[in-house]
Amino acid sequence: MDLNDKVFKAGVVQFDIIKGQIDANMEVVLANLGQLASRNVSLAVLPEMFSCGFDNTRLKEHACQTGPILDRLSRFARAHDMAITGSLPELENGIVYNTLYFMDTNGSVKGCYRKLHLFRLTDEHLFYGAGDKVMTLDTSLGRIGLMICYDLRFPELARQLFLADAQMVIISAQWPKPRQNHWRSLTVARAIENQLFMVCANRTGRDEDLVFPGMSMVVDPLGQILAEAGQTDQAAVATIEIEQVARARQLIPCIMDRRSDIYG
Repeated sequence: MDLNDKVFKAGVVQFDIIKGQIDANMEVVLANLGQLASRNVSLAVLPEMFSCGFDNTRLKEHACQTGPILDRLSRFARAHDMAITGSLPELENGIVYNTLYFMDTNGSVKGCYRKLHLFRLTDEHLFYGAGDKVMTLDTSLGRIGLMICYDLRFPELARQLFLADAQMVIISAQWPKPRQNHWRSLTVARAIENQLFMVCANRTGRDEDLVFPGMSMVVDPLGQILAEAGQTDQAAVATIEIEQVARARQLIPCIMDRRSDIYG
């Protein structure tokens, strides 16, 4: 099958991540993935730092569990023909990165993306290294671009993914309730301006003074919200028709009318 003709179900998972409690969080993750598998979902997106939350004083300890977590998810992915993605702490040369891993339907890690934009209002820049690469991946489900939470506020990054022929952008997030309208507005805007699918998972619950609204969503290339979870622990599912990307770009051929000679 031509990947442009691909039709599949995508699920976005949201739950209250318990800071530092990997076993408890993974129990919830695997239960949700099991429910999505029963609905024949081919792509599952998990929230940002879903294994341990922003337990910043123990990041290196938690990062040591990322390998075993990926192994567990790999076995699940292979068994259920499901791509799984979400961000986890990654340790390299003494530096911890907030890294979004994309595991394809065969259980292999197709690629990973280190968060480019660190949210200084919660001191992320003091605990994490910043990534230095834009990431698009050719997967069994199409060409996919990767972003994490705060990255959503930077249209330059989404445009780079568009110019790299991404058909879908995945976002793993912990986006707070006071700015929930920004979450919805920016997600829809990125879909419309780049004429691609946005598949975005946020968390629920509370971390100290921060409250999280969920509102995980799937948006099509014309900006229509195909599925949106509420504010409780749940998963939302939508059908992705990759052909809609080409149709949207033919309907309004923005890429042909870009003035790269003026603004790059």
